[in-house]
Amino acid sequence: MKGKTVVVLVNDPGNAGNDTTMFKGKAMTYYGRWMYKYEEAARQGAAGLLIIHDTKPAAYPWSVVQSSYSGAKLRNQTADKGASKCTIEGWITLDAAKKLFSAAGQDYEEAYTAANQKGFKARPLNLQVSTSITNKLRRQESKNVVAVLPGTTRPDEYIIYSAHWDHLGIGAPVAGDSIYNGAADNASGCAALLAIANAFQQAKEKPGRSIVFLAVTGEEQGLLGSMYYANHPLFPVRKTVADLNMDDLPNTGPMRDLTVIGYGQSELDEYARAAAQEQGRYIQPDQNADKGYFFRSDHFSFAHVGVPSLYASGTADSWTKGKAYMKKMSEEFEAQHYHQPSDEYNAQADYRGMEWDARLLYRVGSRLAAETTFPQWKPGSEFKAIRDKSLAQK
Repeated sequence: MKGKTVVVLVNDPGNAGNDTTMFKGKAMTYYGRWMYKYEEAARQGAAGLLIIHDTKPAAYPWSVVQSSYSGAKLRNQTADKGASKCTIEGWITLDAAKKLFSAAGQDYEEAYTAANQKGFKARPLNLQVSTSITNKLRRQESKNVVAVLPGTTRPDEYIIYSAHWDHLGIGAPVAGDSIYNGAADNASGCAALLAIANAFQQAKEKPGRSIVFLAVTGEEQGLLGSMYYANHPLFPVRKTVADLNMDDLPNTGPMRDLTVIGYGQSELDEYARAAAQEQGRYIQPDQNADKGYFFRSDHFSFAHVGVPSLYASGTADSWTKGKAYMKKMSEEFEAQHYHQPSDEYNAQADYRGMEWDARLLYRVGSRLAAETTFPQWKPGSEFKAIRDKSLAQK
């Protein structure tokens, strides 16, 4: 790939729903994430990488790509100041991709079908691209915000509650509004983080293990703040019991379900199930695992270094209005409000579901803080070997 510009599909092979025998079936793997594709293209020496946007496997419309990736892009500082990355990283629309293949004398649909079959080999398009980009680089700092409640009996062991405080700021106007507020994504998680911190502080019985409240920056730019923390931890990774992450909590009232993103990965599923049952709720796996939510919030940064992580909330089954209503609301939010200025605070919304989730996560953290054991990754998890190696260190 050295010196070449690579054109790739979003998500994993077979993930369009046609072949569930490849990789993890309908569940996206890390290899299907755009972040991994950029990383691998750079490792292979590519000059550029263009990802073809397709709404279903991408799990969001083109408007999200526009709002998220237009304008300046932040990156964590590296020793080589980004020199090892591809010179060009970007997305193209599906229509643009079809025109590109047509110009190369190839049929896009045939190439798409072939690329979703085992044994596929990359094909040359025999096209050349010439472009010039003038970049103005600037370096700035953004902050993770950390507070710690020391444990009473095992203060050198840590439970992290995480939520990202950033959103997109001021961007391209939509219907005359250029302020991307991020009320659901993720002022909701920050509100829960503060409420849980307050509850631990006021509790009569203080936690045995230390509780870390971590508000991270740069999530919308690629999990930058949480990834930085995971690679430069204030507290040893091998002494970090778990991460409990909050992102985009419900404003549609109490939920019967507790949907666990990445269900089946770790023993934290059992902690979540017990807390849900105390509220009369049931636990279920992510119903949209093909959309790769496991890799799209800050818990993944902790999983990446081996820390068992729980990312769960009520999303699918309204206590009073049922599943069909929540499916409609979820689709409406994704199509009209996700990463848009219209993600605003709504005084008429029902925030009791957010409260229930915060209470549930407080219960999980309290139980973990009272124990002496560490929750484990389950056999088959790609993160188990990393954790086992970490815990074996002295």
